[in-house]
Amino acid sequence: MNIVLINPPHTAIGSRVPDDHLPPLGLLAIGGPLIDSGHQVRLVDAEFGPMPLATLVEEALRDNPDFILIGHSGSTSAHPTALKIAEMMKVCAPHVIVIYGGVFPTYHWRDILAATVVFDFIVRGEGEATATALVEAIEMRQPVASVAGIAYRDDLGRPVATQPAMTIADLDAYRVGWELIDHRRYSYWGGKRAVVMQFSRGCPHLCNYCGQRGFWTRWRHRDPVKFAKEIAWLHREHGVELINLADENPTSSKKAWRAFLDAMIAENVPVLIVGSTRADDIVRDADILHLYRKAGVIRWLLGMENTDEATLSLIRKGGSTKSDREAIRLLRQHGILSMATWVAGFEDETLRDLWRGFRQLIAYDPDQIQALYVTPHRWTPFFRIASGRKVIQQDVRLWDYKHQVLHMRRLKPWVLFFTVKLIEVAVQSRPKALARILFHSDPEQRHSMRWYTRMGRRVWFREVWGFLARDRRVTDGPTLAEFWGAPQDAEEESMIVPRPPRKSGTRIVETADKRRLAG
Repeated sequence: MNIVLINPPHTAIGSRVPDDHLPPLGLLAIGGPLIDSGHQVRLVDAEFGPMPLATLVEEALRDNPDFILIGHSGSTSAHPTALKIAEMMKVCAPHVIVIYGGVFPTYHWRDILAATVVFDFIVRGEGEATATALVEAIEMRQPVASVAGIAYRDDLGRPVATQPAMTIADLDAYRVGWELIDHRRYSYWGGKRAVVMQFSRGCPHLCNYCGQRGFWTRWRHRDPVKFAKEIAWLHREHGVELINLADENPTSSKKAWRAFLDAMIAENVPVLIVGSTRADDIVRDADILHLYRKAGVIRWLLGMENTDEATLSLIRKGGSTKSDREAIRLLRQHGILSMATWVAGFEDETLRDLWRGFRQLIAYDPDQIQALYVTPHRWTPFFRIASGRKVIQQDVRLWDYKHQVLHMRRLKPWVLFFTVKLIEVAVQSRPKALARILFHSDPEQRHSMRWYTRMGRRVWFREVWGFLARDRRVTDGPTLAEFWGAPQDAEEESMIVPRPPRKSGTRIVETADKRRLAG
């Protein structure tokens, strides 16, 4: 079959302003198994430009594909664009089968299929096995109801879903379709040839605002040695200089992560690694942090979320301000940059609360900061906590963590926005930070910090302009539950975890996952 994968142009500022672009790992992960099943597969990456939608549709349809697969890593904010693309596809080629996947459609499949007919199928959860099985079922004219992990409209036009798919137990069983991209077009970190990869999927922690944990259902990791060999192959064959890990928590298992570090050191390739992890994992690994840097790790984003212990308890973060500070200190001691995420809006903050948060950030002394706004997802437990709060941003394209979407009783939007912008400037331009940017003894670190500062400055001014001249907010919007619908935290887990059989006497008893699942 002739299949085209589409990466929609994102509306978020973060992907529009910098000159660097990263390849869409999710689509490449689907493409590899489809190619290996004998299908003709092509990628249209509309992030470049960004590509006008009319041009995108023309390019996607130029060789008369049988299937169009649409997905985006920022699936909530990208949904309006994905919908528009599908509508245009169906006008130009009504016969083409449009398949939609990602985190947002996994949970909002009922709403999407009830509201439009332009998506023929939705893949729920991991797509490598499911998308391949769905394409083959359609090709062989078999009942699609036999394919686990999909949603579609039945003969009466009603949205229906099959049983959830099994999580992929062996992440090395499906390969990434690297041949779908021209590696020369993709870069990060100031022009370094780069790709996105995953060592692991999921997270064992229970943060109640996280929109990713339930999607992946459980934490799993790739074979550490095979993963390191793939990185080395990408460097030697395609000149890849930097790996951006898309993992939620790659260091969950110290044993597996240590094995990967040892394997990377053995490969002896000059590849840099950036990613995100938890501060308490860094503190746990104090005795092997020298191996992090030797293996190529140059920056960790630490998902601290907040500097207030009460807020950390509210969102079930499971960390502490003490471990956050210690992690930053340890990373600096071992020549690894730290980026601290700090999220405003979990509770009804005041200027005094923001001032206290700012002072704590200064005390943490991170190399970089990423200030975000709480963005609740309907399938997370935090959504139920916040379901009565008012929505001030009704443009779903701006539900990207970089725009305030929830009303705060004690701070007007403009007060919160400019306070956050001032905090960003103050943290990044304090004397310690400027000294590191200008005079750091490690030229690689100096380059990294200067690149991030230049990029951050461009994004900062673009965000200010957007707030003043483009973004529109409402003063008396609907509640969160009215805007998105009833909470879905009972359906948070999108897939079924395969259980190994256990022996009971002479019989083999299959254990079932009795947790409530999506769909």
